[in-house]
Amino acid sequence: MAEPDPILVNDWHAVVELDFLASRGSFETVLLGVPIEIAESGEGSGEVRVSRRDTHAPLPARIRYGHVFTSIGQPNRDIVHFPECHEADRIHVTGGSIAVHVSGLRAVENFLDMGHFPFVHTDYLGVEPHTEVEPYEVTVTEEDEILATKCRFFQPLASPSADGGMMVDYEYRVARPYTVCLYKSNPIEPERWDFIVLFVQPVSEERCIAHPYLSYLAHNLDNETNRWFMQLIFAQDKPILENQLPKRLPLDPRAEVPARSDASSLSYRRWLAAQGVTYGAIPAAA
Repeated sequence: MAEPDPILVNDWHAVVELDFLASRGSFETVLLGVPIEIAESGEGSGEVRVSRRDTHAPLPARIRYGHVFTSIGQPNRDIVHFPECHEADRIHVTGGSIAVHVSGLRAVENFLDMGHFPFVHTDYLGVEPHTEVEPYEVTVTEEDEILATKCRFFQPLASPSADGGMMVDYEYRVARPYTVCLYKSNPIEPERWDFIVLFVQPVSEERCIAHPYLSYLAHNLDNETNRWFMQLIFAQDKPILENQLPKRLPLDPRAEVPARSDASSLSYRRWLAAQGVTYGAIPAAA
């Protein structure tokens, strides 16, 4: 097994939903090949402790966005800040933790892909014959994040609050190798965005756990409806992801034939290579 890259070792990763941990008191999982345990520090304390199960060494722990975050190294930057997740007029809810037998990098790339909407999420995020992905722009920002803008796609049911089909505006942001989010136009307040972030926990090079977190403008929605919608969409993605071969993500742009709609995917692969990420990837030949 490959050793995790320093940029991954020294970063924060979501490892369990806080509500799920509260229902059990403790939970065991694996992060970057390292077995860990998460446990409540004391009843009603609101604090958690994380430790390695192989050496019993304590690990850093923080609670944010409805999840427990930890690192197997020494984090040299904070968890990514998403201001939408702190706005009072939104529904904030976790979307369930989904184990997927594929590299976490594949899961991030799938999240960026609009081209599969009509075929995988039929009658929800897409429908034939509306299959064309219009040209969009992809840049690497001054903060060294990937930003895809001017993304538009016809969706028959863009969100739980939508009433009929509509053209939806999207923006995608890759903030960390395993952290990706999207902003999508709200059907009731088109000048504002609904927001979804996907924290992908790399269990190993070929296994991951996806932890979605949603911040939707309320508009008579409830937590259960939002959570159901997210789980429905990811349940449709899971078998597609698990049937992808190879399980790891090839970084060589010649390894898989891209389409015009794959601009964000190609940028993501180049960006990973520039970041020095090899864990969960197949590096490009020198």
